[in-house]
Amino acid sequence: MFIDRDGVICRNRHDHVKSWDEFVFLPGARLALARLAESELAVVIITNQAAINRGLVSVDIVEDIHRRMVQAIQAAGGRVDGVFYCPHRPDEQCTCRKPQPGMLLQAARELDVDLKGSYLIGDAWSDMLAGQAVGCRCYMVLTGRGRRQFLSCLRKGLVLNQGQGNNGFHLARNLQDAVRMILADIM
Repeated sequence: MFIDRDGVICRNRHDHVKSWDEFVFLPGARLALARLAESELAVVIITNQAAINRGLVSVDIVEDIHRRMVQAIQAAGGRVDGVFYCPHRPDEQCTCRKPQPGMLLQAARELDVDLKGSYLIGDAWSDMLAGQAVGCRCYMVLTGRGRRQFLSCLRKGLVLNQGQGNNGFHLARNLQDAVRMILADIM
């Protein structure tokens, strides 16, 4: 299970999350992650963090935010098996920044995750493209950038998937809704 951070787990900020004080969990996110922890799915957070290479925040601060986020999720009964982030700006053309699948491929190698049997939850077309590139079942949430990005997905030719399979994406109101649908799918 791959989950985007900003806009899915925490509030998306136009000026980036630059400190723990700016990190605000979305309503129900910790509860959803606690429900997900009851499954056998690996829980992996993947996030573009271009604020690092833009000089807005240091690697140490981003890693501190992630450490505290994981602690808060664990305190609520959840689990995080890995956090992967890309520090690159879009113009750097790296292979890890979503929509490229590099972070998913790295996580799969390091955590022995079956990509074809995995799910991805995100709030942007770039999340959907990264997940589809490796065969994940993708879920777009309408939190964060999701409402705006949903239309962008349709314009870019990504299809809303009403059935099962790895093509297209499913739509969910929020992380809780996506987790509910995924757990129903695997149970």
